Amino acid sequence: MAVTKGNKKPHVLAVPFPAQGHVKPLMKLARQIAKHGIKVTFVNIECVHRQILSSSRAEAEAEDEDMQNLVMTSVSDGRGPGEEHDVFKLLDTLRNSMPRSLTELIETINASTPDERITCVIADITMAYLSRTAESMGAEFVVFSPPSAAAVGILGLIPKLLEEGSMDQDGSVTNGVITSLSKDIPEWKKDEYSWSFAIDLKTQKIFFECSRRIVREVSEARLLISNTCYELETAACDLTPNLLPVGPLTLVNPDGPKPGPKSCSFHPQDLSCLTWLDGKADGSVIYVSFGSLAVFSQQQLDELAFGLEMSGRAFLWVVRADLANGSRAVLPDGLAGENGKIVEWAPQEEVLSHRSVGCFLSHCGWNSTLEGLSRGVPFLCWPYFSDQFHNQKYICDKWEIGLRIDHDENGIRSRHEIREKIDLVFCDDRFRKNASRLKEVTRESVGEGGSSYKNLKKFIDHLRKIC
Repeated sequence: MAVTKGNKKPHVLAVPFPAQGHVKPLMKLARQIAKHGIKVTFVNIECVHRQILSSSRAEAEAEDEDMQNLVMTSVSDGRGPGEEHDVFKLLDTLRNSMPRSLTELIETINASTPDERITCVIADITMAYLSRTAESMGAEFVVFSPPSAAAVGILGLIPKLLEEGSMDQDGSVTNGVITSLSKDIPEWKKDEYSWSFAIDLKTQKIFFECSRRIVREVSEARLLISNTCYELETAACDLTPNLLPVGPLTLVNPDGPKPGPKSCSFHPQDLSCLTWLDGKADGSVIYVSFGSLAVFSQQQLDELAFGLEMSGRAFLWVVRADLANGSRAVLPDGLAGENGKIVEWAPQEEVLSHRSVGCFLSHCGWNSTLEGLSRGVPFLCWPYFSDQFHNQKYICDKWEIGLRIDHDENGIRSRHEIREKIDLVFCDDRFRKNASRLKEVTRESVGEGGSSYKNLKKFIDHLRKIC
């Protein structure tokens, strides 16, 4: 039960950025808060709310009693007709519409449930501008950071890089410039920053401007909740004084095999892949998934398909409907056969926990990185954009739990390179041993008495006190 002052009870408003990799970890934090008896209202924009509900199965919503403390609702994102798929328009409209929408929502909640007024707003790091909204409504403001602590740390270096002339106003650095935060954190080179988008400098500038605003806004936050653990990123965690690592949240609050709306999956999950995995030998399957945003040319998809086939190993491949540059991928006839299974979306945490999975071919998003390493699975790295390139450096260079799949001079990762790296990661037991070690490190961190366990308890105790 939540500790209260008189008849008043704590009530948290959680506001994610509307992308799968941001909604999912904040929902996991929200579920954990709710399990401790604190009411949480989770706010998605309307199109995301509808997508989550339509992707869920009614029979999967057999919630435990604690989940009655978690309510999902939605607000408008400010976009007009015909703008629903314009991501850049969304960045602008959210900044303009969200403060007003949340003010109205908080006023409604406070008026209807005066004993459960909103006492704390937890917002995604990209929406730290909501601090003024929270404060104006008498609620404490907390920032939630889905990416690594290193990804937050490099943002803080932007003003210095601009001042010394190592970086221009578009976020590009001079050739040869290497950025280092610490000898214990992998460095950044040209086009490896979280805002880098070398093939489209207009897009990069938009991302860079967002990053610069985040630097200013996060510096004012009292607390920055981070989906990492101190033991994984000790040096990076120490760089940000107000950072509180409580992860990996994939272990604090794992999804079951039949998640409902409160797992916040944007896509219907094909559970048949779990039965298929049951029939495979231990550690024999390559799991291939590039998250919710990466897209590829048909040529590159062909190379990947033939590389998997040439490896001779069983594979489970997540092929989204829009994976081929926004269109439906065309795969070679007979590709799957007995050795392969192709699904449009998979229950990833359950897949990575399965005994038969021996390797994760991944885009290296931070959620996927934590989900793989916390289950002791070695990686093959194929980053697409943003912080994924630095996550790859953690995986391959610092933790030594995986290998890069390198592209050729034309930017293509060939079938021969893919097959070779598959063979290497399966044949070298060092990757499995290192991954198993990190699995234990992360589980100890979230287990009773661990650093993330203590930090989460400290945060929940604080939420109880501020009502």
